[in-house]
Amino acid sequence: MLNNSDPKKMPRRSDVPPRVPKGNPSLAAQFVIAFVVFLLLSTGYSSIKKFFLTSIDTVPLSQIANDVGAGKIAAIVVEGDQITATYKSVGGEKEVQRKSRKENEASFTQTLANYGLAQDKLDAVNIEVKDESGARFWFLTLMPLILPIALLFGIVWYLSRQVRSGGMQAFTFGRSLARLTSPEDQGQKVTFADVAGAREAKEELTEIVDFLKNPKKFIQIGARIPKGVVLMGAPGTGKTLLARAVAGEAGVPFFSISGSEFVEMFVGVGASRVRDLFDTAKKAAPAIVFIDEIDAVGRVRGSGIGGGNDEREQTLNQVLVEMDGFEPNEKVIVMAATNRPDVLDPALLRPGRFDRRVTIDLPDRKDREDILRTHSRAKPMGPDVAFSVIAERTPGFSGADLANLMNEAAILAARENRREVTQYDLIRSIEKVMLGPERRSHVLNKKEKEITAYHEAGHAIVSSVLPYADPVHKVSIISRGRAAGYTLKLPLEDRKMQSKKEFLDDIAVSLGGYIAEKMIFEDVTTGASNDLQVLSALARDMVTRYGMSDKVGPIALESAGGRTLFGTGIEGGEQSQELAAQIDAEVKRIIDGSYKKAEKVITKHHDAMCAIAEKLVEVETIERDDFEKILIAHGITPKKKEDIEHAPLV
Repeated sequence: MLNNSDPKKMPRRSDVPPRVPKGNPSLAAQFVIAFVVFLLLSTGYSSIKKFFLTSIDTVPLSQIANDVGAGKIAAIVVEGDQITATYKSVGGEKEVQRKSRKENEASFTQTLANYGLAQDKLDAVNIEVKDESGARFWFLTLMPLILPIALLFGIVWYLSRQVRSGGMQAFTFGRSLARLTSPEDQGQKVTFADVAGAREAKEELTEIVDFLKNPKKFIQIGARIPKGVVLMGAPGTGKTLLARAVAGEAGVPFFSISGSEFVEMFVGVGASRVRDLFDTAKKAAPAIVFIDEIDAVGRVRGSGIGGGNDEREQTLNQVLVEMDGFEPNEKVIVMAATNRPDVLDPALLRPGRFDRRVTIDLPDRKDREDILRTHSRAKPMGPDVAFSVIAERTPGFSGADLANLMNEAAILAARENRREVTQYDLIRSIEKVMLGPERRSHVLNKKEKEITAYHEAGHAIVSSVLPYADPVHKVSIISRGRAAGYTLKLPLEDRKMQSKKEFLDDIAVSLGGYIAEKMIFEDVTTGASNDLQVLSALARDMVTRYGMSDKVGPIALESAGGRTLFGTGIEGGEQSQELAAQIDAEVKRIIDGSYKKAEKVITKHHDAMCAIAEKLVEVETIERDDFEKILIAHGITPKKKEDIEHAPLV
């Protein structure tokens, strides 16, 4: 695969515009908002009070006394210290009411007498005394007291809600953050019928379902169901989905949490959350507790892995205690998932805790076909769709990769305003998932296009001739992702093991593009940089991991993660200088031998390589059928499945 990235053209950090954080307003902005709300409420209260108090004219008490003496008032209503006087209508005009106030200690008649009003004048007026009552009275009396208190509580509630939404839940740090999926929730219920493939894993987990449904038959015979089940496998193989399917089949509550959600910056919070999680699960028993990515909290202690975080180790200790403290008939199953079982603490995996380990492998061809059919249920598929062909062209794809493939195919069909997903959409989505989208705007000039064509032709011709290399399915010089072109070679059948001869042929195929450039143009470009990195790493793994070197011998100096199982292996690079020099010399010998092999193939089949390159310059993409026609025209027999089956291993 040709890599057309140029390190000189990579954007500098200063060239990238700063990201503007999005989220809740700052604390200062929240105070400003609260102050504005307070002003608006105060203004509104003043307006309401003014309306109630000024709807009737207010006059001095002396004027009321004078008007009573002049015979202008027909009736007076006394409510506490409030006086409402109703004036007589004059000339057909509407009656007018005026208000006034008196002293609380003196009666109204005594007050008027103090103004020198004669008794006969008072007798001519209808005076009514009432107790103070009504919504208006209570509103005006209590509002000055209630409004500030309510406003204060409202501001405190608003600010506290903003603080909680920001993740600063100071009073709930010790509570579990597990998400509960109820068995009655049909929208989120998952069963084994929704999980395609993983046949062996489902058989192992069926016992867990049977125990949760019928625990009595196990207890009567003296059998102890595993307390914990750890699901191990590559990312995207369906570990979380299987755990949810167990809960769905058994019809029990499902508590799910990530291992990283236990650990906080405060010591003891993780252990508190573990206790709360298990207490909640025991109350809801029978139930399933699922800890995803348990390696975040369950890494081996005392080895330096994970930085020696005391909080993480305390959390792990609490998990160990909780799992060991179950009663023999406790109907709570702990399930966990990880793609790094080699770094888990041995105490976590001992019998009595996670005493059952279920390995979930990448799906084989039959499983991939079933997974594709599962993800096509909600998508209208065209009559030409053949899932067997798609499964054949996707070796090494996980369940998540296949789900993404189906989604990308549906997006491609919708983008072109079609109502069905066709086989053409699925084929294109394979390359999009593997390499990235096509970059039609990335137009190569004539010279670059020619170099890319010969580069990919070199890969293709070496892969087609060498007996242990995978056959070519497609060759293209259309840019995808960071690649200016690519050669798609796929095995004729799934393999669980690879031999030394297959590795050597793979290294030779990776060198085919480099040799073709050097032979045709008498120069090399940066396009082969990725190929050189891949083949160098593969050659070193052959020597230091797989024992495929005759000089170094059958010894593993490095593991996949730098350590062997349980974190007790040999670190990469911990060998003598003499052995390191011997390893380097052996890696170079392997690469040099593969170089000569690829160079010999390209020299012998120079005309076929040139024909492939010229066809690529013309049409940009060559599919398998057209590619094999070019091979046959130049005397090369395409590989068949029978050739691979009868090829001897080392």
